[in-house]
Amino acid sequence: MNTRVPSKAAAVAMAAVLVGGGFALGRVSRAERAAADPPAGVGTTNTAGPQASGAAMPAEGALASFATLAERAAPAVVHIKVVAIEKASQRMAPFEFGEGGALPVPPFSFGSPPAEGFARRGTGSGFVIRDDGVIVTNNHVVEDAKEITVTLADKGEYPARVLGRDPKTDLAVLKIDAPSGLRTAALGDSDALRVGDWVMAIGNPFGLSNTVTAGIVSAKGRALGTGPYDDFIQTDASINPGNSGGPLFNARGEVIGINTMIFSRTGGNVGIGFAIPINLAKQLVPELESSGHVTRGWLGVSIQPLTPELAQSLHVDPPHGALVADVTPGSPAAAAGLQRGDVIVDYDGKPITDSTALPTLVAATPVGKSVPVAVLRDGARKTFPVSIAKLDEPLPADPAETKHGKWGLALKDLTPEERGELGLGNREGVLVADVVPGSPADDAGIKPGDVILQANQVAIGSAADLKQQADRVGTGQHLLLLVRPADGATRFAALSAK
Repeated sequence: MNTRVPSKAAAVAMAAVLVGGGFALGRVSRAERAAADPPAGVGTTNTAGPQASGAAMPAEGALASFATLAERAAPAVVHIKVVAIEKASQRMAPFEFGEGGALPVPPFSFGSPPAEGFARRGTGSGFVIRDDGVIVTNNHVVEDAKEITVTLADKGEYPARVLGRDPKTDLAVLKIDAPSGLRTAALGDSDALRVGDWVMAIGNPFGLSNTVTAGIVSAKGRALGTGPYDDFIQTDASINPGNSGGPLFNARGEVIGINTMIFSRTGGNVGIGFAIPINLAKQLVPELESSGHVTRGWLGVSIQPLTPELAQSLHVDPPHGALVADVTPGSPAAAAGLQRGDVIVDYDGKPITDSTALPTLVAATPVGKSVPVAVLRDGARKTFPVSIAKLDEPLPADPAETKHGKWGLALKDLTPEERGELGLGNREGVLVADVVPGSPADDAGIKPGDVILQANQVAIGSAADLKQQADRVGTGQHLLLLVRPADGATRFAALSAK
């Protein structure tokens, strides 16, 4: 559930939208021209959501009303409550910057600061994209979560599980087992957004459910230094801690962004917020839902922006493209013949006007596809066919990574540092990463975040140790575990196989 701030190199004090509390007021901007926005009542749909009427656009000089839009859109917005286990490494002064890049900012906690290893509670936002209970939110809202509870607009509460998450784009997909026919959000086209378009945010800032704020699109394509896939929508709609993961709507009632970050020196809204474009989410959500993570293409080059001085030295006029600073040996780029000093100006038929555009295009390329990559070398244009490989990157440490088995347990081996934080000895215990609802582990009261110390009265120090003991349990017998809950006293639990 860590939140993030962009790196110090971004030269501004950006703070990730926290999952916390406080109070703030939204505002309604004055329309300059009614003709600049869609007419009232114009709506579009997608397969995931109902039609939503647009905001009632005013005559010149009048105030806009977003009442109809808010009424239609709000039922698809959810309140996400998260319980996580606080670690010493996660607690630091807010807005502390380091030279190495983004650092976590502690989320808002209810009550006094928790001690090490104790539960920390916070809140965020999300929205339903399918009527069987599939929800989109931010990765930093649910990262490290021990328990996740989703509250719908009708006040119904349901436990949620993580289907998949992607830290690099700050996206996560959740699932709740709720009655069918949930109200869903229509997904729009973020590429069609124009600077100056009306937008409306709905979320749970500081825990204040279903708060509606409005503003305009201030800029598009913002790169904030948070990672290789930066491409944010900037808005002046009021976004505050707790809005994380909530939808940003256009005037037609379609989601065109996912609120994720704010510019702030105090932690509150100052009129500059950022949202992930919904078109990026539409690309990644199906894979997150099906496999729990994202597979990305790999070119094998290190790139940097092409400054006017570099462009002049490399005979690139006007300055455009991505300058290749290095080529990884054995990479697709190396095999195709790309070299240091090449300026990539076209990738798979798409012009590269800025270096920030290239990583996203490469990542979205299917593994194994051959794409033409055009470069300027010594002022001459050359094109190379490159067979894109799979980017080798560590997967998020989620329950989806491990099999639950017949006992309903997903386990995670502990690092020496984690054992030290939990007060465990060397090779002592294994962490419960997830528990399947209705499983033997669930029936025995075991929860994510618990540490299993023994199985069948034999000390264990890894998931493999526990599996070895579990495999010895015969028909009609029980798996006896010694469990240390995250927030309670050590106890025994007997699991009956189903």
